[in-house]
This record gives sequence, structure tokens and C-alpha cells, in this order.
Amino acid sequence: MLAKYKKVGKVLSIGLVAVLSLSLLAACGKKEETKAPESKDNSAVVATYEGGTITANEFDLEQRVMKFLSPQYAELMEMDEIKETLLKQEIAYKYLSDKASEEAKTAGAKTAAEQFDNLKAQVKEDQWKEMLEKQNLTDQNIKDYMTRIMTVIKDKETGVTEDAMKAEYEKNKDQYTTASVRHVLINFVDPKTEKERKKEDALKLAKEVKAKLDGGADFAEIAKKYSEDPGSADKGGLYENTPVGTWVEAFKEAAKTLPLNKISDPVETEYGYHVMKVEARTEADYSKLAAEQKDALKSQLASGEIDAFMQNDLDKLIKEINLPKTDKKEEGTTEGTTGSGTEGTKTDETKADSSTDTKTDEGTTGTDKDANAEEGTSSK
Repeated sequence: MLAKYKKVGKVLSIGLVAVLSLSLLAACGKKEETKAPESKDNSAVVATYEGGTITANEFDLEQRVMKFLSPQYAELMEMDEIKETLLKQEIAYKYLSDKASEEAKTAGAKTAAEQFDNLKAQVKEDQWKEMLEKQNLTDQNIKDYMTRIMTVIKDKETGVTEDAMKAEYEKNKDQYTTASVRHVLINFVDPKTEKERKKEDALKLAKEVKAKLDGGADFAEIAKKYSEDPGSADKGGLYENTPVGTWVEAFKEAAKTLPLNKISDPVETEYGYHVMKVEARTEADYSKLAAEQKDALKSQLASGEIDAFMQNDLDKLIKEINLPKTDKKEEGTTEGTTGSGTEGTKTDETKADSSTDTKTDEGTTGTDKDANAEEGTSSK
């Protein structure tokens, strides 16, 4: 409940996010009707770019892989604007992977194989088979896709310096500082009546809670009785070993600065008033980061390079996009058709956002600069 809300901004890099987070496994649904792959690709060219083309069949395969990896976005991927964004993304990764060094290609294939094995291990064998069949895919289709993505990342990582990693770390230091915090929330909306509370009334209740705690009452018991945060009340108000950067600003600052085990004055956030106690805090230190954390920093910076390429250079390389539009069926008509709505359209006429944002997102992090955010709210 305490995590920052974020709106959906730049559409995706659905594929990249899926590969990096290994977030796929929605329940299998009704099997989709798909055509068997042809041995020879005679389909129309839907994109031409410097050094290559993408056919309708190639783009169809790309979409099916993305739907496999991120089924929660399947409906979104049917939108014409999103299709063009994803087509541009496919162009970018194909172009960059072709330009990658041999070392990056070897490292990308190795990392992709490891991620594929981890991904497959999360699913029962029969479910995995059903999921592949649903999108008319093979293991090799998934591996090829992952290899392309990871090759580009590994290639961009070679240009990441230690100084750049330290600078990135300093900008996001809150993501590496953790705290264990107990709190009691008095909400601006009464959860029992669902009616709005006046600020002064909420503050009065929060001060009453603080007085009880100052008088020696057990914090966990008070939180269970009075806290209106469903994400922590049953746990005695405790959020344990949590990155402080995931919390809204005022709560985050209190978690970073309060003396340990001191009962705070009421802290106001958009949710209400919090009476807090920081029980433990681990300050961030670059020199003490684990190897995995430094690798994540390097990948984050590499992803920023890919993002910059997509924003600044990609459209200059694309010569033509010829992606048919899907006409939506109007009420009272007898049929909906697929026409050639964008046939011959130059890419500078359709500036769909093709940027990549691989910094975590799914609506639960508190990093203000992260625009790839999401649906729903955190329990915090």
C-alpha cells in the first residue's frame, strides 16, 4: 500500500522485460488457432531497414514468442499502435545483434541458454508443452529470441565502465538501502465506512496511537488493533528488510533518517498519517555490493544504451513500414476486415514510441524516473 503508483507510460519492451524477469506463467487458456510454420517464407515484407527486412511471418513469430513470455500483454499486442512499436523493437534487436561482436554473441547465447533453462524449470513439463502448442512454438523459437536479446545486452555491456556503474548506483542509492519498519497507518478514508476523513481527525487518531506507544504499549499489538494498512497490520505493522526506494517519498525519508527504535511523530503521506519505528537499517555501499548486484547495474546501463538507440537512431535506419491495419468492426456492420491501412507509410509518419525501459516496473517501485510502470498496486 505504501509503494508509489505509476501510470503506464512507454508501452513496453515486453520481450526484454519478460526475458530479464522471467515473468511469464499465466494459466493456460483455450488453445489459439495458428498456422503451421512454412519451410519457405513467401510472406509479404512488412519492414525494410538498413541492412535487412522483416516479413509478415517473422513478425508473427515474434509476436507469438512475446505472447508466450508475457501472456498478460496478449490483448494489448493486438492494437495497431502497439504492433508497430513491437515491429520497430524487432528491427532494433535484429540490427544490433547483427552488429554485435563475436564475444557478445557467444556470451549472449550462454546467458540465454541459462535463462531458458531457468524459465522452463518453473513449469511442469505438460504445462510447458501446452503453452508452446498454444502459440505454435518450439523450444528453439524461444531460445533464438532470448539469444538475440541477450546478445545485444552483452554487446552494450562491454562499453559500461566502473565509473558509470558507480554514478548509476549513486543516483539510485535508495534501491540498495533497506530498512525494517513498523508503522500504524490512520487512513484519510475510513475503511469501515469508506467515507473520507478530515485531515485533522486522522491526525488526532494518529497522535492517540503515538501516545499509547510512548506509554509503553506493544507496537505489534497496537498495529494489529489500529493500523488501517492491509499490507502490514496483520504482521504487527512490519515491513522487513525492504528497499526504502520502494516507498512513497515522506515514508521513505522517515525510514532513512529516523533514529532506530524511536517512535516517530505522525508522518503524512497521500495515504494518511503514519506512526513509525525503524527497527533496523542497512546503509548502501557500492564496495559491498554483491557480484549479482553489480551485474544488474551493468545490464541496467546497457539497457539505457539500447533505449537511447531506439529513441535517437532507429527511425533513421528504417526505410519503410508496411504493416496492415486492423479495422475494428463497427456496431451494425456485418464484418470487420483487415486492410492495408498503413501500406507504404514511412516511419516518420508514425512515431510510435519504440523505447525500451528495462528498469523494473510493474507499478511497485518508487523510482521516479522509471516510466515503464504498471497495472494494479502493491500490497504495501
